[in-house]
Amino acid sequence: MHIGLVIYGSLDTVSGGYLYERKLVEHLRQSGDQVDVIALPWRGFLRSLVDNFSPRVREMLVGFQGELLLQDELTHPSLFWLNRQLKTRIHYPVVSIVHHLRYLEPRPAWRNSIYRQVEQRYLDSIDGFIFNSQHTCQTVRELSGNLDQKPYLIAVPGGDQFQTYSGFRSKSQMATEQSAAQKPFTRIDQQIVHRAASTNSLRVIFLGNLIPRKGLPVLLQAIAALPPRVCTLTIAGDMQIDPAHTRQIQRQIDALGLRDRVRILGAVSPARLAEELPRHNVLAVPSWYEGYGIVYLEGMAFGLPAIATTSGAAAEIITDGLDGWLIPPGDAALLSQRLAQLASDRILLAEMGQAARRRYAIQPTWNQTAAQVRIFLRGLLKG
Repeated sequence: MHIGLVIYGSLDTVSGGYLYERKLVEHLRQSGDQVDVIALPWRGFLRSLVDNFSPRVREMLVGFQGELLLQDELTHPSLFWLNRQLKTRIHYPVVSIVHHLRYLEPRPAWRNSIYRQVEQRYLDSIDGFIFNSQHTCQTVRELSGNLDQKPYLIAVPGGDQFQTYSGFRSKSQMATEQSAAQKPFTRIDQQIVHRAASTNSLRVIFLGNLIPRKGLPVLLQAIAALPPRVCTLTIAGDMQIDPAHTRQIQRQIDALGLRDRVRILGAVSPARLAEELPRHNVLAVPSWYEGYGIVYLEGMAFGLPAIATTSGAAAEIITDGLDGWLIPPGDAALLSQRLAQLASDRILLAEMGQAARRRYAIQPTWNQTAAQVRIFLRGLLKG
């Protein structure tokens, strides 16, 4: 197959959505397919709308000589009108990879009303869809009434990106161990139990770009409500995407007197992250909205219970009270209560850590997910 992929910016951008597409491109190329990345510049929403009337952008798409065009749904402001105009000039199907819908993010209602209309028009221009979760599929079904008239695939993200770095065993090794011993993850259980018992303060890590949607201010409020020695927080994420929000976070840390309890790493490489995660007890990312939440699996890979919110698809990963907690968005009081509970009950912490690791172990690998997508795309071409 000869496939084009339309994205904003660079495929190396650090986020769950870009990780998904990066792994997909790697698999397609290794399978012998040609993938051309068509990169549009990162701009604000209004400036991106102008791309619909740009001769340069139009010719980039018309000039693609492949068999199928993938578009990251994030690029919808640049393509919502242009896609329709291209129908008479292109011969290939256009498929959207949908991670989550922009209009569901927290912002003033009047702005989301505009985003909703643009997003709906874009979705109606698409020939087929790849969704990362049941939740995302359902939100598109609710927004675009003709989803069931088009081909679509739900292909959840893989969960094995850290096994190269991890001191834990790979999925194939875990399967062998489970078959041989009839007790899954024995060695890993011991590591998780030892970590839960040997740390003094509960070590919490927040993993995500410093943007308002990720809910970091709520987590800081929750930690500030606890006595100083109950827990510490490490923040790992890009601080440059939204400098104003980063400054707000830094001011909040000072105002709450948390400088001695919070460590900010900034953006970190996968190798560095794989070193940091096993040093912590809990992953907490109380996002206002997540279309899936690969980040929770990243913590679970190292036996970290995950704390997320009930908004979005996190419930497809986390079973509340078993391998993590689900709280209402913005509920700092309940989040604080959950952290205190894990800090005081190390047996519960160890049990939830083991359950988190077992949840991670049943996640498909990236190769399995990408292979599923490849079969779907080939089916579109044959059809």
